[in-house]
Amino acid sequence: MEPDLQLETVNLHRRGAELRIELNRPEALNAFTLQVGRDLLTALERASEDDVRVVVLTGAGRAFSSGADLRQGFELTEAGQPDVGTPLRTVYHPVILAVRELPKPVIAAVNGPAAGIGCSLALACDLVVARESAYFLLAFVNIGLVPDGGSSAFVPVRAGLPRAAEMAMLGERVPAPTALEWGLANRVAADEDFEAEVDALAARLASGPTRSYAGTKAQLNAWAYRGLADQLELEARLQEEMAASGDFTEGVAAFASKRTPEFRGV
Repeated sequence: MEPDLQLETVNLHRRGAELRIELNRPEALNAFTLQVGRDLLTALERASEDDVRVVVLTGAGRAFSSGADLRQGFELTEAGQPDVGTPLRTVYHPVILAVRELPKPVIAAVNGPAAGIGCSLALACDLVVARESAYFLLAFVNIGLVPDGGSSAFVPVRAGLPRAAEMAMLGERVPAPTALEWGLANRVAADEDFEAEVDALAARLASGPTRSYAGTKAQLNAWAYRGLADQLELEARLQEEMAASGDFTEGVAAFASKRTPEFRGV
């Protein structure tokens, strides 16, 4: 593949009509930062150009994305609380909407763990191909937060309400084979066959009827995700409430100390 636009935290490569967007923070398991979000927005703008007919989203190294990088900390609101709403509204939500509104197919090539906002990003894509050893995880509850990045919409649509509640409330890993059974993934490939499976699917879509794919995507968005922008705003408002809670403070402290949190429900 030929290198494309140079970005700080995201690699772009071209193979004919395919644009591959690769999260490139392997030392941090491709954990999200504001810079990752900004680079993804730039990459998706590049993907909207006419010479691109299919997009593949994946991660460098052994993870798709481990979620938000909590080590980066948070800016504070005027009330002195962690500001989780601003990054969601200004960076992460635009990324998710750009994936859904891009008038061409987007494949999530889930090469390893897809957790938190990384799970949301994968499920925002049109087709999800996962390595057999990968897993999906809504990790928000483990630090006292609620799902965001659209996962409160994507998981119920793909897997149904009971499994969405299980993922959101229990915060347990969903192995790739189970994700396939539930409908979170479209295909699961043995680790050694994963790259070939992704390449074959991307090549098929790149040579297919792009406008037909765009029309199909518009239909599915209108039926399944008509209220996505409103749901994203609801997620942001609830996340702001959670960020002001004692349980979130405890959850982050426990994460930093690598211990089990002691939630008190406040």
